[in-house]
Amino acid sequence: MKLSIIIVNYNVTRLLRNCLLSVQKYTEGEDYEVIVIDNASTDTSWGDLIPEFPKIHFISSEHNEGFAVANNKAIKTAAGEYVLLLNPDTELEGYYMKDILDFADSKPDFGCLGVRMHDAEGNFLPESKRSVPDMFNSFEKLFTNFKRSNSKSYYRSDIDETAVAEADVVTGAFLLIRKEVYEKIGGLDETYFMYGEDIDLCYTLLRNGYKNYYYGKASLLHHKGESTIKDEVYLDRFYGAMQIFIDKYYRESKPMQYSFLKAGLRLRHKIEKIKLK
Repeated sequence: MKLSIIIVNYNVTRLLRNCLLSVQKYTEGEDYEVIVIDNASTDTSWGDLIPEFPKIHFISSEHNEGFAVANNKAIKTAAGEYVLLLNPDTELEGYYMKDILDFADSKPDFGCLGVRMHDAEGNFLPESKRSVPDMFNSFEKLFTNFKRSNSKSYYRSDIDETAVAEADVVTGAFLLIRKEVYEKIGGLDETYFMYGEDIDLCYTLLRNGYKNYYYGKASLLHHKGESTIKDEVYLDRFYGAMQIFIDKYYRESKPMQYSFLKAGLRLRHKIEKIKLK
């Protein structure tokens, strides 16, 4: 089998159904499987999708142990040469899967690949292509709206939206990787509950000699925010994930950057919490 599509669901049955319909439409004729793992949703209506999509393998988790754990669990059952991590709040928008897989096959050093994402209003989502966080681009991300037109920019503003190019970091909402490589580097780091694990995975690939790619010829609708409640729990998880990343990679090797980033994260976290009140 060529491809296993892995979708982690949590309380978004309507969005999941639309996602599955788009996969069903745009992967027709491909050698693939879909594995949906429900992360202990409190809304059990996802079960209604099982008879509607009889060819899909549904897995039910007893506990919500996070995005990384769920993906790693599902991928253990995957039969595909490649695995595609796909958010349930996304929709494929074209018959580009074969082109993407052919592109991946052509790269002996292939790490992972992401595509051009936009929201429901058609606005391009800049997290489609990013740099590895460092002291300089993190300041840009956390405290300014300034976008630099060079490779140090957090959102890689030097790469055109529709280009095909190497990019350090792509998003876990759509992330294609060889299963063999995924397993070789240890999969998603389960220290992360949600957020940050895609950055960590991409950085791990780079550190192991692989190259990551942004494929702007393919587009993906991402209903960004519709499946996430922006409350204090969200903020704690988001900024907590960034703290895990800098603890892991910068605490000992780059102490100056670590101190700067730690202070910046704490300050921005406090500012965002104040905005909620």
